[in-house]
Amino acid sequence: MSSRSRGRVADVRGVVAAHLPDRRIESVVPLGEGLDNLAYEVDGELIVRFGKEPDPARRAALVGHEARVLAAVASISPLPVPEPVFTDAERGCLAYRKLPGVPLLDLPPHRRAAHGTSVAATLGGLLTALHAVPVDRLAGLVDVDHRPSAEWLHEAAENHATVAGQVPAAHRRAVEAFLDAAPPRDGCTPVFSHNDLGIEHVLVDPVTWTVTGIIDWSDAAVVDPAHDFGLLHRDLGPAATRVAIGSCRSDTDDLTALGERAVFHARCSVFEDLAYGIETEQRKYVDKSLAAMEWLFPS
Repeated sequence: MSSRSRGRVADVRGVVAAHLPDRRIESVVPLGEGLDNLAYEVDGELIVRFGKEPDPARRAALVGHEARVLAAVASISPLPVPEPVFTDAERGCLAYRKLPGVPLLDLPPHRRAAHGTSVAATLGGLLTALHAVPVDRLAGLVDVDHRPSAEWLHEAAENHATVAGQVPAAHRRAVEAFLDAAPPRDGCTPVFSHNDLGIEHVLVDPVTWTVTGIIDWSDAAVVDPAHDFGLLHRDLGPAATRVAIGSCRSDTDDLTALGERAVFHARCSVFEDLAYGIETEQRKYVDKSLAAMEWLFPS
């Protein structure tokens, strides 16, 4: 173990001891690193996360914000969500009891394909519940991340520029045509959503394929309702997306238009995921992004 890793483990032990002084810590296991957080598992039952935001004041604010969001989501979500055990604003730390299950991303792709539609049906129910929450009920709690389609497309082009050499040749013409085309028309009604519902944040029982929890609500916001459906389309494919949208009960959006915008968000987001996998040397992100090219940009 490197000195840096030992230091991080010591940080975990220190923050747990400070907030749970009667707890005897047996093990600390690194779980992984995302764009925003480092996560550790303590004794197989406690997840301790540290934010990566470099500014201390903003890091503290983000931790407090997510704890408040989780409290609100717990009363909305039909699926289990993390319940904070403690927060430490100074360290940018959030700790919660481990939910059962494993991230869908960590399971073999062929098994994800076999069970994707059943998982998608459950996630469609989750998004229906989230999208039905009156936005004014969450005023002051979550941000608005409802951006024009042209902005999404511009960001996709920037991310593509960093990974263009990794895109298989068979898909490059379709990718270029997408980036050169006009974006979808704006005008949907924004809703509250998870806003980062990739399969790394969906926990499932690997035997029954029941969805056991949804994690990482740090990006939850008022957004285009198609965005999270788009991430499901990117990660689970068209059949799963049709099931998820088919299970959606929306009074504010035409489901055909919702599906079209979901495909757009899926195509925009795949380049960011591919870039992240390359930069962090996490092959599972690279592999799922390259696999998604088959249905996002067919040759």
